[in-house]
Amino acid sequence: MSEALLDQRITTSPSVREALRRVGTPAYVYDLAEVRRNTRRLRAALPGGCGLYYSLKANPHPALLRALRSGGAAPEVCSPGELDATLDAGWPATDALYTGPGKRDADLAAALRAGVRTFSVDSPAALDQLDRAAAALGVEARCLLRVNDDQPTPGQRLAMTGVPSQFGADTGWVLAEPARFAGRPNASVVGLHLYMGTNLLGTDDLVAQFGHSLRTATRLRAALEAAGARIEVLDLGGGFGAPFARAGTAVEFDGLRERLEELFDDDVPGWRAGNPAIAFESGRYLVGTAGTLVTAVLDTKRSHGREIVVLESGINHLGGMSGLRRLPPLVPHLVTVDGTPDPADTIETTVVGPLCTPLDTWARGVPLPRLAPGDLLAVPNTGAYGLHASLLAFLGHPAPAEIVVDGDLPGAPVVHASRVQLTRAPIRLGATGKE
Repeated sequence: MSEALLDQRITTSPSVREALRRVGTPAYVYDLAEVRRNTRRLRAALPGGCGLYYSLKANPHPALLRALRSGGAAPEVCSPGELDATLDAGWPATDALYTGPGKRDADLAAALRAGVRTFSVDSPAALDQLDRAAAALGVEARCLLRVNDDQPTPGQRLAMTGVPSQFGADTGWVLAEPARFAGRPNASVVGLHLYMGTNLLGTDDLVAQFGHSLRTATRLRAALEAAGARIEVLDLGGGFGAPFARAGTAVEFDGLRERLEELFDDDVPGWRAGNPAIAFESGRYLVGTAGTLVTAVLDTKRSHGREIVVLESGINHLGGMSGLRRLPPLVPHLVTVDGTPDPADTIETTVVGPLCTPLDTWARGVPLPRLAPGDLLAVPNTGAYGLHASLLAFLGHPAPAEIVVDGDLPGAPVVHASRVQLTRAPIRLGATGKE
């Protein structure tokens, strides 16, 4: 949610104000209108006829999933939980692409029984595993061979290829032994999965990445088809960037569609007729700017000459993965719910959460007004890798509420409110059924 949308949806929407009063803070507020806008914006930036997968890892909230399904996106999942969320949102299992560098036998069998038929695989062993699972159920699976290219591409915020990795088979390995990757009786290789990088913010970087992917795909396609595979799909991944926990709006990838069409015409004969079909993936771009975290001040004090503000949200609610280098270091843009203060009235502040660890620090030296317990702050652009990428179980604090508004309706009404809860389920062991 941009700052303008933040003001409109939170500071002036009576329905959101009332929802915050009733459910309390902290709370994530998601705007379905922004999800729809981002979906239309990204589709307009991509060549017509290309498929678009939504990566559920960015945010699996059911209301957002239903909006994305209505917008024509297909689900990309990598766990039983994400598959369950996909089916609950109304997608047929046949629409899903099941990815991930390691899959348990039980999870593959369950996905196949549910009707999933398309999987990304990363090695000959993964092909063998899927072949066994499909054969046991008397079905056939379609595989996209994920590729770890020989060189990384420029502009990446997080390298997904060109380095030692659990993701994909090295290009040189596939070229040296194409028969090992050409498919199995019940797991045919029908495509390539080339996810090179993530969080790219410019058209030039995206075109460079996809051009690199296509050159690699051309070499691999020739080798694999000579070994008996039939490559019908090129999944070029994504990497479409978005602001995270800071001010900003969705990126406009000007000229991307025209440049990709020219690239495909040169390097992928037949793509306009769907041979091969081309697909892209996105998570953060579609939902990142649609979310805002609202959280209250619990305490303020001076310590060793510095202003300290303790919030009810910390790394357990936002940014827990930044310490794992999954996301950029978290330096959130904090906005008072009553409006951004005059910079002349601010003081440099260290912002921390409520957890019993000094690691629970969001930012140091950020300009904020002098705050008091009970004041509300909001962090914009937290719709992706927010709640569901945090250390939610650590120390047992309650999860934030999740409030969904629909900005396409008059007054931006609240259409959904819920809270994730962690529960402990007993496991019965042995013939006696004792826990």
